[in-house]
Amino acid sequence: MTTSPLPPVGLDEIEQLSDRASTVMERLRDRVFSPGTEKTLNLNFNVRSAAEMVGRSEKLIRDAEADGRLPEPEKDPVTGRRTGYSLSDINRMREVFGTLPYRTADDPTLVLSVQSFKGGVGKSTVTTHLAQFLALKGYRVCVIDCDSQASTTSIFGLNPDIDVDETEDTLYPFFQHGGPQTLHYALRATYWPGIALIPANLGLYDAEYEFAARMARDQVFVLDRLRDGINTIADQFDVILLDPPPALGMISLSVLRAANAMVIPAPPNNIDFGSTAHFLKMMGATLSELAQHGGARDYAFVKILATKMNDNKSAHAAIKRMMDAVFPQDMLATVLKDSAEIDNATANLSTVYEITGPAARTETHKRCRAYLDAVGREVEVLMRKTWPSHHGALRKEGVL
Repeated sequence: MTTSPLPPVGLDEIEQLSDRASTVMERLRDRVFSPGTEKTLNLNFNVRSAAEMVGRSEKLIRDAEADGRLPEPEKDPVTGRRTGYSLSDINRMREVFGTLPYRTADDPTLVLSVQSFKGGVGKSTVTTHLAQFLALKGYRVCVIDCDSQASTTSIFGLNPDIDVDETEDTLYPFFQHGGPQTLHYALRATYWPGIALIPANLGLYDAEYEFAARMARDQVFVLDRLRDGINTIADQFDVILLDPPPALGMISLSVLRAANAMVIPAPPNNIDFGSTAHFLKMMGATLSELAQHGGARDYAFVKILATKMNDNKSAHAAIKRMMDAVFPQDMLATVLKDSAEIDNATANLSTVYEITGPAARTETHKRCRAYLDAVGREVEVLMRKTWPSHHGALRKEGVL
């Protein structure tokens, strides 16, 4: 019997690898989440930008400040110039001028899943940037992190290992038998005005096992538990964004049942596009099977978003052309290009929308911001198309 020159890798060695990986993550999080500090939003807008965002002239804003409808803006004590408006200030203006873009009570809340069964396709990137784009527009947004890896939770300023209790703060207790009857217990305000978060951490993974065990006994409860929970908070928001795990598990199935719209991130390379094709096939088969137990589920829209596109790679261009040919009505017109700006922001557990100062004035940043804004605008139009109260305005804008 010959022996291998390689040392065996057993449970002890796996645990050592895990400990080392945890050490790296702790160092990264210590750098981003300094003890005793909270993540804050440092965006400020001048009066010209404020007027564009609010949809009113600079003069009307100054008049409202002069007659007391709006507070006087803060000024630099040295120069006497306005220091700028925060997003909260912008939303206060929208409230005064009646330009908040909220849906009416008769419009359905958009429950949008950014879904794929494969990791690394840009799911959390799309979720976080879309949430922030919509918040900048004045919408009321809720983000539900359904992924135990908790990338979205981290980007929104929470350390999943320290700031999030799996027995109190995540979806986990709601999924348990006899758990809370609403999701209000888990809602957290974030440092972004207009965005609430239901966070996640590694403990959420245990729900997969409990769901699987319960599936045999109570299929309808398992399948529609998340949808029922979302219904308890839906009246507070215009859009609820779901970030599910990158796998076909019980939580992913619950997200499929809870959402009423879907965006599927798909990088234009052979492996990821193949995964997207498999995802669509599995989704169709899965929804057909689930419909037999809990009823059919329709979506307002299902769109594929090409992500991580590199124009310098001929293979990317070829596969993108094929995607456009195969899915002519199903692709978002916008492409989210590959950008070091997104990678650099993510490395600091941040987003492109949070970059300020000289870094926000580079051509690289402006291009990346343009891609993200275009994705956001396209999804915003789709969202407004689901709201009857917005149809008149959309007709005036030439969209309907």
